[in-house]
Amino acid sequence: MIKHIVMWKFKEKTEKEQNEFFNGLKGLQGQIKEIKSMQIGKSLKENNDYDAILISEFENLDDLKKYKEDPRHVKVSSLCKSMRISRTSMDIEE
Repeated sequence: MIKHIVMWKFKEKTEKEQNEFFNGLKGLQGQIKEIKSMQIGKSLKENNDYDAILISEFENLDDLKKYKEDPRHVKVSSLCKSMRISRTSMDIEE
């Protein structure tokens, strides 16, 4: 099992766009069959290095690649790119 972990720092005053992004991201589960599970959360503390996190699970790296290249994911991801300051990610195997 592969865990795909992503964290974002967003520009100020983008709360509306962030909600649209999170709703779009959550909507991918059930649409993209390669997603085994998905958890999205916002930081409970202000002024953290990152504002939000995604932890998703995939059967293998090929499934993760299919997810990343899926046009539905690309569309949601492009919204994020317009409002983020920084992003980091890591893939681990369990």
